[in-house]
Amino acid sequence: MTPTDIAAPDYFHKVVDCQWACPAHTPVPEYIRLIAAGRYSDAYMINWRSNVFPGILGRTCDRPCEPACRRVRVEEEAVAICRLKRVAADYKDDIKGRLPKPAAVKNGKRVALVGAGPASLTVARDLAPLGYTCVVFDGDTRAGGMMRTQIPKFRLPDSVIDEETGYVLDLGVEFRSGSRVDSMKALLAEGFDAVVVGCGAPRGRDLDIPGRREAADNIHIGIEWLASVSFNHVERIGRRVIVLGGGNTAMDCCRSARRLGGEDVKVVVRSGFEEMKASPWEKEDAAREGIPIHNFLVPKEFTHAGGKLTGVTFEKVKAEYDAKGRRKLVPAGEPDVHFECDDVLVAVGQENAFPWIERDTGIAFDAHGMPVIDKVTLQSTNPKVFFAGDAAFGPKNIIWAVAHGHEAAVSIDKWLHNEDVAHRPQPAVTLVSQKMGIHEWSYKNEVMPDERYAVPHRDNAAALADIAAEVELGFDAKLALAEAGRCLNCDVQTVFSAPLCIECDACVDVCPMDCITFTQDGEEADLRQRLRAPATNLAQDLYVADGLKTGRVMAKDEDVCLHCGLCAERCPTGAWDMNKFYLEVAQAGPACR
Repeated sequence: MTPTDIAAPDYFHKVVDCQWACPAHTPVPEYIRLIAAGRYSDAYMINWRSNVFPGILGRTCDRPCEPACRRVRVEEEAVAICRLKRVAADYKDDIKGRLPKPAAVKNGKRVALVGAGPASLTVARDLAPLGYTCVVFDGDTRAGGMMRTQIPKFRLPDSVIDEETGYVLDLGVEFRSGSRVDSMKALLAEGFDAVVVGCGAPRGRDLDIPGRREAADNIHIGIEWLASVSFNHVERIGRRVIVLGGGNTAMDCCRSARRLGGEDVKVVVRSGFEEMKASPWEKEDAAREGIPIHNFLVPKEFTHAGGKLTGVTFEKVKAEYDAKGRRKLVPAGEPDVHFECDDVLVAVGQENAFPWIERDTGIAFDAHGMPVIDKVTLQSTNPKVFFAGDAAFGPKNIIWAVAHGHEAAVSIDKWLHNEDVAHRPQPAVTLVSQKMGIHEWSYKNEVMPDERYAVPHRDNAAALADIAAEVELGFDAKLALAEAGRCLNCDVQTVFSAPLCIECDACVDVCPMDCITFTQDGEEADLRQRLRAPATNLAQDLYVADGLKTGRVMAKDEDVCLHCGLCAERCPTGAWDMNKFYLEVAQAGPACR
């Protein structure tokens, strides 16, 4: 194998698994160390630069960082990264003085943003301080988009949304509340230099099965029903409720129904419990509130009498797999199942809907009705129009919408400066030694088996009695410190200098994971098998250094290294050092041009 180029920005970025997995590439270990030091405002600002909504995401993020967490190499449970993000938001001081100021001079460019959700607001956050006139259109009276309308208040209080959307709007962004955009042609005719479509995926899928029309009064589309609950248009539901669907929207529906009078609430899914799209913690919360989940049942008919819903009939199915491991659901050959109910909430998916975009505006759509856009620049076939968030690629989550917003802002800034939109700016990267003295490091490097700490919850009876009462209470400072201590500081990298190495094998002897090997070089597949512990995870690189006096190479498996620093402490010549890697993704502005 050729020696590893550790100067390449993506090399150590990929080793910081949590940051690599985050769509917005938030420097997770850095803000966790700040939380451990009680520097909550500093931790918040690191989050705010990358993910824009730390308090919101600290409660609602889909947490792609956590399955990637290196702590899983030690225990089953990852560091509670998401909940620690909330700690930074809950315990910060007044940070308004640390936010960018509205641009003193405008640059003459006007950007229209359709929808006041996370994608549009991220674009506005990035562009407004640069002098752009950003105008956000939304049919609702308050900003937030589906963060406000589809996420129940017991998970995300309005006060948190108001605060963090307010930080963006206070940058000099014009918010046209109650202004629904009904025509792309009309919007373009207003002379905007660029348009961002960030209106989400606002249409819930329906089920066209027998009885749907006859019992329509008591069959509700999940996301529409949640919006009605959010705006207090719906305050009650029947005693017996069936929720169809296995995603996070279904979990929000069933938990909301319990708080609005549903005593017997069931979730019914066509897949197996383990295959449900809902996040594991969402399923746990539903179970905590006494909501059963019935699986392998496919809705067959809505039963009704006298125009009133009486229940749902389901066909029992089972999973079968072909030779390639592909699954399909087939009838189980068992009798149908019938559940009686008073109301049904249909949460079987969401779709994009662009009836307001005329098809002669230069914006191409594919056979599925989705806009044809560049996956990197997010620019449509009309170069003035960009798509971001769920509107771009279909339903995902808030952190993906934020990531899209940053990329769209870069594209708009470059395009309106007559630059190549496809040329993307490189991130800012630093690599700094953490050594302060002999056997002393500027970070906690003790690796201890420490199981994940449980976040406190409101008592079930109190939680179910009030739909606005937040269920998760968050970590206090003591629990936050304990949980932060579980972070393995995987951004503090082992850096090797071959000219200093005397090949004494002290690092090999002290390594608790057997991840360092001095051996003859070879092809990667061969070398991976000849390490002290075979490196089987091909998704994680080997760190290879040559130039040793014996002609061998040093090969370290980045997958299992715990960044404990014992190799650097033990090395008698300083051939190993611990260097803190810090990466900031480039955002719109002069630096990216």
